Amino acid sequence: MTDIRGLGYLRIQTKDVPRWRELVVDGLGMAEGSGPELDGLYLRVDERRSRLIVLPGDTDKALAVGWEVRDQFALQRVREQVEKSGVTVDVLSEEESRYRDAEQVIAFDDPSGTRVEVFFGPVLDHSPVVTPHGGCFVTGAQGLGHVVLPTPAFEEAYTFYTEVLGFLPRGAIRLGPADAPGPARRVRFMGVNQRHHSLALCPAPHSGEPGMVHLMTEVDTLDAVGQALDRLGKLGFSISSTLGRHTNDRMVSFYVRAPGGWDLEFGTEGMLVDETHYTAEEITADSYWGHDWSGSEPLAAFS
Repeated sequence: MTDIRGLGYLRIQTKDVPRWRELVVDGLGMAEGSGPELDGLYLRVDERRSRLIVLPGDTDKALAVGWEVRDQFALQRVREQVEKSGVTVDVLSEEESRYRDAEQVIAFDDPSGTRVEVFFGPVLDHSPVVTPHGGCFVTGAQGLGHVVLPTPAFEEAYTFYTEVLGFLPRGAIRLGPADAPGPARRVRFMGVNQRHHSLALCPAPHSGEPGMVHLMTEVDTLDAVGQALDRLGKLGFSISSTLGRHTNDRMVSFYVRAPGGWDLEFGTEGMLVDETHYTAEEITADSYWGHDWSGSEPLAAFS
């Protein structure tokens, strides 16, 4: 069983912070928090000081995916497992950890080059979370949500996350026709808590910038999802996928294109996994209904 409890935070860099603010604050209804970079955008959805960190830069890319563990003992176990696999681990200084709003942080690269940060002791903001449209985000024991990462080194990455970091397989979907020649290519989903998946890996031709397929965040009502969809349309954002319900995690969601060429999934009604009887399954359709991608532009990770 893994020591990782959930997706703690995502830190990204963008050429267009104001447009990101329109997307996540005006559109999705996250609250602005605070952080060390005066020109950065720190997003609150719960008692954490920030969950999504958007920093200005010359390119659009994912800077780090932050995974949370229970305490210093769990962090040490993760460090030992990663080092045992032959991957170099950086132990961040107190100042570097404080920059990330955590007591202690270790960092390393996964086989695809994605920067991974594992931490304990997140800093809390006990002031009320005042979201601009009254939305309530689903986090807590389920973490921030989930990320889908592109990788050209699929088997190495999947082995690393499952056998080294201890993520639990939560099923897959085959890409392409079942009778296609050669080994099957799959998107694989992995979980660390009751959220169906906190991580998914997707075969991709390269893992360069932005290094992301999508980030999913969840709210507690269907009305909040529909209202966000309406707002984003009025703000001129490209809707990558219409509203639909996924087959694996039962999430009712839509996808919107973020600056930088990847998506944000925004949904509700995600299923809770009971590990006492769950078995990893292969789905044969992405959705029960909806999720029409016909109007979507190619993602940066596949272009």
